[in-house]
Amino acid sequence: MEGNQYRDAAGQIVDAVGKDNILSVTHCATRLRLIVKDKEKIDEKKLQEIGMVKGTFFNAGQYQIILGTGIVNKVYGEMEGLGLNTLSKQEQDEIVKNQQKGVKRMMRMLGDIFIPIIPVIAATGLFLGLKGCVFNDNVLGLFGLSASIIPDCVVTLVNVLTETAFAFLPALICWSAFKAFGGTPVIGLVIGLMLVSPSLPNAYAVATPGSGVEAVMAFSRIPIVGCQGSVLTAILAAFLGASMEKKLRKIMPNALDLIMTPFLVMLGTFLVVMLGIGPIMHVVELKLVTIVELLVHLPFGIGGFLIGATYPLLVITGLHHTYPMIETSLLANTGFNPVITLCAMYGFANVGTCLAFFVKSGKQSVKSTSIGAMLSQLFGISEPVLFGIQLRYNLRPLVIMLFTSGLGAALLSVLGIQSNSYGLAVLPSYLMYIYKGNQLMWYFIISLCSVACCFFLTCLFGIPQEVLGPDEENVPGMEYVPDMEDVPSMENVPDMVSPADGYILPLDQVKDEMFASRMLGDGFAVELTNGRILSPADGTVAAAFDTGHAVGIRTENGTEILIHIGINTVELGGKGFRLHVSQGQKVRRGDCLVDVDLEVVRKSGKDLTTMVIFTTGERVAVKNGEAVTAGAGFEIQIGKKENPSSQFS
Repeated sequence: MEGNQYRDAAGQIVDAVGKDNILSVTHCATRLRLIVKDKEKIDEKKLQEIGMVKGTFFNAGQYQIILGTGIVNKVYGEMEGLGLNTLSKQEQDEIVKNQQKGVKRMMRMLGDIFIPIIPVIAATGLFLGLKGCVFNDNVLGLFGLSASIIPDCVVTLVNVLTETAFAFLPALICWSAFKAFGGTPVIGLVIGLMLVSPSLPNAYAVATPGSGVEAVMAFSRIPIVGCQGSVLTAILAAFLGASMEKKLRKIMPNALDLIMTPFLVMLGTFLVVMLGIGPIMHVVELKLVTIVELLVHLPFGIGGFLIGATYPLLVITGLHHTYPMIETSLLANTGFNPVITLCAMYGFANVGTCLAFFVKSGKQSVKSTSIGAMLSQLFGISEPVLFGIQLRYNLRPLVIMLFTSGLGAALLSVLGIQSNSYGLAVLPSYLMYIYKGNQLMWYFIISLCSVACCFFLTCLFGIPQEVLGPDEENVPGMEYVPDMEDVPSMENVPDMVSPADGYILPLDQVKDEMFASRMLGDGFAVELTNGRILSPADGTVAAAFDTGHAVGIRTENGTEILIHIGINTVELGGKGFRLHVSQGQKVRRGDCLVDVDLEVVRKSGKDLTTMVIFTTGERVAVKNGEAVTAGAGFEIQIGKKENPSSQFS
């Protein structure tokens, strides 16, 4: 393909998008990424008529045009000569972040902070749920047993398993938020640990009547309390600390930077939080107690609606840990606890949200998130739903959940439903109402109605367009062959070896629309268990990206294979990747192409699923779920398409 054809393609793309409409352009291994003023001004029909364009989509604030490996860098090179603002991938991502305003910016920020820690929270939720059932006297009583028979060593081990993540939640949030705000994560981790230091009065103990634990008074007037469970305080601490660090790095002499910058950041942030933000939040929490106690007694379900609708917002900010103070007081004086009843409906509403996203979404990644979040929520841990779904997608699911939670709480308030305990949520919560059949019946009915109501409303109004579209299993002219037995006419390839250790995964299960829909070609994916990436066949390196995230191989018979390590890993700028080959280099099957530090990449929040794409049009059949070993043969069959085209020419 001659150079002027790339120049023509670049000109046609600029013409279809609009030169004045393009703010900046960059590229990754397979696609151009443009920031545009108005995506509605793009002539989609004209773009689709350009021969090199294999597809387009808008994602993460960028208009992305799929060209393919080997083509995209040449077209990008021609675009540089057209007077456009060309940037590195990292620079453009920073622009996208800065352009987002208001709710979208807040949602992206919360996503950046919480997505990396959601798996830990969800897993701990399951542990807590199991503990709540197995160690509960009501459950054990059904078998004539009690919790007192459980050995102390078992109780201790289970407590460590179930309490660690939430005891140090501010430290996890500070670590992740420091990274999101551009600071050094380990400094954030230490500041977060300071916020929950055992030397400080525990926030939950201070909030519990009769615990004997009180706030320490600084200068006889400023209350000092630990920040256990305080999400908002941890985020504010991270924002303050990261901002301070970035400013200090600019002015601190190099000889002092290594020690003095962390010293001043940790000292300054800790003092501001403990003597400023923390005491303010403590006063807010005490006022909240008074307000909730007044709302509980409002007639006609008004107070119930307000408590049920606002409680999830308190969970998001971390202010919910004051509620045990109110519940303990009510139990001590009346023997019943209506507060937890009013708060409980949001957990059931969250289950409805998860079911709606699972049913309506066509994307495997969203379905997986929904199921994981629901399992955690069934045992009372809501953060995976709140931060993984409701705050992530346009806030509509959150508003629907708040309304449903409030409505269920209002009905329970009108009916006078109240528990005889506290500390149990969603599935285990039914145990708090078995003391009276009428109480259990109405609680059960309204909880199921809350699930159903939130499910239907979310299906109708809360599912964003971006998750509705199914992962395409077929692309015209590119037939997918799901299993070996379906393609007896295809040829075995005994000389090809696996490029990595791991497990075979079908392309349609890859969490990237471009690869899953086979826009670049058929192939397979490998879920990595080791970071050494090898050449699958003899050939020549046709493309080797400096970032190390992708390598293209042209085999001796003309087949072109793209090995793309991870999803959106180009954004790491080479961090965690060590490239061992260069363009034009001859390689033999089993030669090392790239070494990947799996831990570094995982900590960045990137998916390490590695795609092996045959970009010259071959049909590929592999054995789904097969365990493969780097450098060893495996079951694969390949059939040629009629009109293959080169991606690397």
